[in-house]
Parts: sequence; structure tokens; C-alpha cells
Amino acid sequence: MHPEILSMALFWIVAAYTPGPNNVIASYSGFNFGIKKTLPHIFGVTFGFTFLIFLLVIGLVNVFKVFPIIQVSLKYLGSFFLIYLAYKIYFSKIDNENKSENPVKFIETFLFQFFNPKGVLIGIIIVSTYVDSGDYYFIHAAQVIFFAFIISLSSITFWTFIGKYLRKFATNEKFIKYFNCVMSLLLILSIITFYI
Repeated sequence: MHPEILSMALFWIVAAYTPGPNNVIASYSGFNFGIKKTLPHIFGVTFGFTFLIFLLVIGLVNVFKVFPIIQVSLKYLGSFFLIYLAYKIYFSKIDNENKSENPVKFIETFLFQFFNPKGVLIGIIIVSTYVDSGDYYFIHAAQVIFFAFIISLSSITFWTFIGKYLRKFATNEKFIKYFNCVMSLLLILSIITFYI
């Protein structure tokens, strides 16, 4: 067992459950499309983030340290993608046709984890702090990857259910439009926090 298992678990929980791009999109999707249609997003985040952590563990974190321009470039690309999603959310139509669509696909969400500034930064902090390159490297690495999977799955599911729960209060189109506007603005706010 990792000697700092409690510290690591608390960091994971705070980092994963606080509002961020993945969580905002999950709530939006749960609200507008329901749990079933949000599953591609849930699985895309879970497997994409876990794979990101795996790559960081096996050495990508050192690449970011040697070539910080790569991380900066990913940050800007991720921000542009989030602005595009915020635009789509803000101007989403409220009709039956919209119900047949999904906000994002599995592969989009999976790949976005490598451009998500919050996720990449959290991954670098976790791997740098809790994976020792000494005798316990494989044990610590396996525990960090395991936590990445469990915590991301539980947090993204939790935020999806929040959106689904709020749908109960959507008694008219005006409420739905306001909700989508708030989700769009929260997404923009999460982008701003990457730069302050």
C-alpha cells in the first residue's frame, strides 16, 4: 500500500469532483440527453484520463518537463476545443431532434483528455508527487493508475446524475435554455481559470 494513500486519495477526490470541463459537459449531457446517451462521455473521460495517467507514469511527464512548449501547446488547443463546445452548448436547440444527438462522442472525449489543461496538470502533479522511481515504482504506478480509473469514473458519473436530477425542474423551454447558458458560461469560466 502506498505510504501516502490518504493524501493521494484526498487530492484525487478534490481534483476530480470540483467543476471542470469534463464535469460541466457531463451535467449538460445528463440534463439534455439523459444517462444512457451520456455513457460515451463517461467512458471517454474515464478511459482517456486513465490512459493519460498511464502514459505520464511511463515517461511522458519527463517529456513535458524537458519540452514545456508541448504542454503549453496542448493547453491552447484544449482551450479552443472547449470554446467550441461552449458555443455548441449555448446555441443548442430545444427540440425533439436535439434529443437524438449526443453532445460528444467517445473518441472525441477520450482524445480531449490529452488536451484538457486541468486534467494534464492534475496528472503531472499526481505522477510527480506520488510515483517514486525507486524500488516501489511499479506498485506506486499501479495504485495511481487504479485511482485515476476509479475516481474519474465516479466523479463523471456523479456530475452526470446532477444534470439528470436537475432535469426534473425543467418545466419549460426557458428553464432549459437558462440551464444550457449557465453550463456554457461555466465552461468558459473553467477555461479562464487555466490562465489566472
